[in-house]
Amino acid sequence: MLKKIMRTDWDMSLLILRVVLGLVMFPHGAQKMLGWWGGGGFSGTVGFFGTMGVPAVFAILVILAEFLGSLGLIVGLLTRVAAFGIACVMLGAVFMVHLPNGFFMNWTGQQGGEGFEYHLLVLAMTVVLMMRGGGAYSLDRKIAGSGKI
Repeated sequence: MLKKIMRTDWDMSLLILRVVLGLVMFPHGAQKMLGWWGGGGFSGTVGFFGTMGVPAVFAILVILAEFLGSLGLIVGLLTRVAAFGIACVMLGAVFMVHLPNGFFMNWTGQQGGEGFEYHLLVLAMTVVLMMRGGGAYSLDRKIAGSGKI
């Protein structure tokens, strides 16, 4: 079962997709987990989610999905699982926070908050990674025995 989850083709486009998504998501996860870049850190993030009515267990899952998921994507380890976790986070963010603000990001500062266009792009990326895996130079490929790493 695990090898089936990790199986992937030697595809450089998947490498680019997963590494870029991992690098973009890492700072968000590090804010939540470690408090880097002005983030609240683990306890601060769990507390903040609590003020929105989100149970602590879901806040912890969000933190882990963004932090560990981004690292998994960067190295290509459990790519499909990492992409699924990030997709869940993005869906939650759209429906809990961004949907009322409309589609567009808040470029002019005149909206009540950010729209959901960024989240749709991330969702599209995660769907491709869930379907195809981590591609070239992924640890998944090495572990699944798909040939060269």
